[in-house]
Amino acid sequence: MELTPSKARRAASSFAIAIATVAAILVPVTPAHAAYGPDQSVSVTVTSNAGPPIMLAQLTGTLAFDDGNTKFRYTLRLCWGTGSYPKPNFYVSVNGSTVFYPTQTGTAAAPPGCQLSLFLYDGEYTHSATVTNVTLYVTGGWFYPGQTYNSRTKSVTYDNPYN
Repeated sequence: MELTPSKARRAASSFAIAIATVAAILVPVTPAHAAYGPDQSVSVTVTSNAGPPIMLAQLTGTLAFDDGNTKFRYTLRLCWGTGSYPKPNFYVSVNGSTVFYPTQTGTAAAPPGCQLSLFLYDGEYTHSATVTNVTLYVTGGWFYPGQTYNSRTKSVTYDNPYN
C-alpha cells in the first residue's frame, strides 16, 4: 500500500504529536523560583538602662523577603559591646509564633566598641506558611552595681512587603 502525500503528512503529524506528548510527560517540570525583594536594613542596639550607659549589643545587616511569601534571607552581624557580659544573643520570631536561632556562620574583625570579633549569621529560612513579618530580639547583659547581673532585650519587626 502506497501512502499518498496527504496520508503521509497525517501520519507524520500524528507521529510528531505522539512524540511531543511523550516528551511532555517525561520531561520534569521545574518549579518557579521566587525572587527576593530589596534588602531591608537591620539595626538593633541594646544599651544598659542602669548605671552608666553601656552599649551591650548591636545587630546590623540586611533582611529580604521572597515574593513567594514563604521565606526570607538574612545577613546579620552581632557586636558584643565592650562593657557587656556574657556574649549577647538574638533570636528570630516569624509571624509572632515560630522561633528560631540562626547558626553562626563566621567571625570578622571587631570594629571600635565591640570586643573580640563580630559574629556573622548568614542564611535563609523557609516557613511552612505565609511569612507576614519577622521580629528580631537581641539581648545583652551587664553587671551593675557590683555583682548584680542585669539583662535587657530590644526588638524590631520587619513586615513582608509582599502581603
